[in-house]
Amino acid sequence: MTDDHHGLERELGSGHGSPGAGPAYPSATDGEPATEFTPSAAFTVDEEGRRDVGLCFVGGSITAGYGDPKALGWVGRVVSRTQHPDVDLTAYNLAVRGQDSGDVVARWREECMPRWTGRAERRLIISVGLSDLARGMTTARSRLNLANVLDDASSKGIAAFVVGLTPSLDADLNSQIEALAQAQADVCSRRGVTYVDCFRPLVGHDQWLSDLAAGDGTHPGQAGYGLVAWLVLHGGWGTWMRLP
Repeated sequence: MTDDHHGLERELGSGHGSPGAGPAYPSATDGEPATEFTPSAAFTVDEEGRRDVGLCFVGGSITAGYGDPKALGWVGRVVSRTQHPDVDLTAYNLAVRGQDSGDVVARWREECMPRWTGRAERRLIISVGLSDLARGMTTARSRLNLANVLDDASSKGIAAFVVGLTPSLDADLNSQIEALAQAQADVCSRRGVTYVDCFRPLVGHDQWLSDLAAGDGTHPGQAGYGLVAWLVLHGGWGTWMRLP
């Protein structure tokens, strides 16, 4: 039996059916004790009363903000609304267009760790999945990749936050996106990690749909990225960031 198979069994647990099964968009654990989660290795305040926080965003084209004429994406909009006089914030968008969750597993430590050097708080934001579907990755593999990143980050005292998949204009693709979004939400629920549902609020949203129609049907423009940023900011971001 391969290590991957053992890892998949640990992730799915017993009695939970097929790999994609699980409660739809849970907001709490599904009855099993959540994995112990260490929010951050350190929470310190300097002599001037400020926290030193390093944010690293990893993901694919949506995280990179592809298609936004303002070149901000949802990441830039969220970071701009996170500025606070008591928080010394350093943010890095490390998204790579076209990368799937397996690519993120392979590179996040190498790219994020140097950027966290000297930072008192290390925070990781993950948003993956569309490229998983484009490449035919199974739901089981995709959720295991996300679980591996979250577990690895937790073991290193790195706080994690997950932003879910966004809908497209393709109904068949949306069925796949919804199923993977459910799986991602379940992975996060088991670990007590904040998960922002972007699929259900946007799948029938007129402004989102018109923004997609003006582009390639998958990536939004300025208005659409603003909607994603709003969902993130109102989806537990302030609590997770411990903003005053």
